[in-house]
Amino acid sequence: NMAAPSAPRPPRPRKEPQPLVIPRSAAEEQRLRLERLMRNPEKTVPIPEKLNEWAPRPPPEFVRDVMGSSAGAGSGEFHVYRHLRRREYQRQDFMDAMAEKQRLDEEFQKKLERNKMIAEEQTAKRRRKRQKLKEKKLQAKKNKLEQKKQEKEPGQSQEQGSSEDDDEEDSKEEEEKEDDAEEPSFVMGR
Repeated sequence: NMAAPSAPRPPRPRKEPQPLVIPRSAAEEQRLRLERLMRNPEKTVPIPEKLNEWAPRPPPEFVRDVMGSSAGAGSGEFHVYRHLRRREYQRQDFMDAMAEKQRLDEEFQKKLERNKMIAEEQTAKRRRKRQKLKEKKLQAKKNKLEQKKQEKEPGQSQEQGSSEDDDEEDSKEEEEKEDDAEEPSFVMGR
């Protein structure tokens, strides 16, 4: 039974054997894993799901083998009782730990809320202070401009109406200047 001669297959590309590297630290082990992943970027990477926290088995709804208090219990009954007792203590400890964790979480959230309120109050207080200073500067500038106008032209009322418009434009320009960075009050290196 000889098969018909088929066309010769092209040789498979041979993978180079990877040198055996023993990681000396956790960082080196992580680097090796990343290199292995990056050799074939099309390959999907398994990402493990987050494991649920351990929770004890819930207590049974109906207990069938209740131990009586009468004499005649077998030698194995104590071990059954011991396991049941241990499981119940473990369940109670878990419930206490969860209650403590929940209490701490609530305290933390309250503390965060309290800190946030304090920060907002401080911000509002500083904002009011800045606004006051800004208004004070604008008022002083307006008063100064009005004094200059009155010194120049004490008797013309029509031009005062137009000068108020000029004052508004000046104050707008002044606000834009205030927004820019202040010039240094001293020079270094002298």
